[in-house]
Amino acid sequence: MRRRPQVSMDFQIVVLAGGFSKTLLPLVSKDLPKALLPVADRPVLSFVLELLEQNGIKEAIVVVEGESAALLISAWISRAFEDRLNVEVVAVREDVGTAGAIREIGHRLTTKDILVVSGDLVTEIPLGAVAAVHRRHDAMVTAMLCSVPISGPLDSGASSVKDKGKKAGRLNIVGLDPTKTFLVHIASGAEVEKDIRIHKGILRAFGQMEIRSDLMDAHMYAFKRSALLDVLRQNEKFHSLRRDVLPYLVQSQLKSSLRINGSQSEENGNDKDALHIQQNLFSQLANAPHLLSDPILNQTHKCVVYIANKTKYCARLNSVQAFSDINRDIVGDANHLLGYTLSAQNNVVDPSVILGSKTTVGPQCMVREGSEMGDKCSIKKSIIGRHCRIGSNVKISNSIIMNHVTIGDGCSVQGSIICSNVQIQERASLKDCQVGAGYVVTANGDYKGESLAKKEK
Repeated sequence: MRRRPQVSMDFQIVVLAGGFSKTLLPLVSKDLPKALLPVADRPVLSFVLELLEQNGIKEAIVVVEGESAALLISAWISRAFEDRLNVEVVAVREDVGTAGAIREIGHRLTTKDILVVSGDLVTEIPLGAVAAVHRRHDAMVTAMLCSVPISGPLDSGASSVKDKGKKAGRLNIVGLDPTKTFLVHIASGAEVEKDIRIHKGILRAFGQMEIRSDLMDAHMYAFKRSALLDVLRQNEKFHSLRRDVLPYLVQSQLKSSLRINGSQSEENGNDKDALHIQQNLFSQLANAPHLLSDPILNQTHKCVVYIANKTKYCARLNSVQAFSDINRDIVGDANHLLGYTLSAQNNVVDPSVILGSKTTVGPQCMVREGSEMGDKCSIKKSIIGRHCRIGSNVKISNSIIMNHVTIGDGCSVQGSIICSNVQIQERASLKDCQVGAGYVVTANGDYKGESLAKKEK
């Protein structure tokens, strides 16, 4: 049995948990920040925190945008991880961004290297593997790249469950050196819609570059602490680690000063001597990793990648579409991450659930404790939360129903997300909808592709 790579204790772990993300409305509410959104009846943040445990990590800083969200998340962590993890929850300003969040907690960071993980990441990839690559190459930053999810890129920005089959409008383009060790180009979102421009210095330095559009930044990074904080101090407008900091570091690789044999080439991307030196340097690094201990080579910062195995699950809950997809995956092909034992029917139905006559719960379903269903109901590829009351002749398919939801007789719910404490009255029909917490869907209503939510007071 292979041992899971462990993260050295001299890495500080920072989990960026976000706050009340506007891109996830109406799923989030004043009582439910993004980090506590349920994935198969577990807060999404639990997947990252349990991954820390599995990697032998005992301490972490969880950074939350906004005081109210921080209080909710802190209270949940105290209950769920008591005597398991020593977690410090730190509130930062709302909408400060991932780069701004690190900037605000910079004084709390003391170790040589830090590992930054998004709190919405659901994966089985060991943190220790990323940390090991980072240390082996003495990198300034090591970014984990994973395969693009089947339904679209992690940051496609899809806002509706019905968009699942459509081709995503945004892509990530990454450029790798021939050894697939160094990240030499990155572009995403609107940048990809333009012509891709590659600095000729990159091609001169590396000879060739492999362009990939099937890899996504999973938002798991190892950084040299001092270098990251210097970049954030020098660039006060940097808002995002992915969109601002990482491209900046990648572009800076070929402009960094190199000191070899006592001579220095100045920061100039067009300097032929510097390019020749850089080409030789990366060739040496790729072919002889032991040279990384050479103090001369340590003068150059390196942007390294860890490419996750395609067989390992990796997704981020950063859109409404991703919420639906991840919940589907966790009770489907990725059920090994579920934490529950599947029944002979390939589903999870709590023993306390009451099922009416001729009611069926199909494969890839989950029904949690205290829920009740009337007669002749059909549940297919869906998750039903705790203490739900579902009437007779109700059909639910490809949907997520959160806790304490009431659904009247004769209703149909397809491809929808129903948040907690919703009431769906008799014979209502919902297809490809999202219904916010506490909303009342009136009887006989027919809704398609709508977002229904109570007006905030």
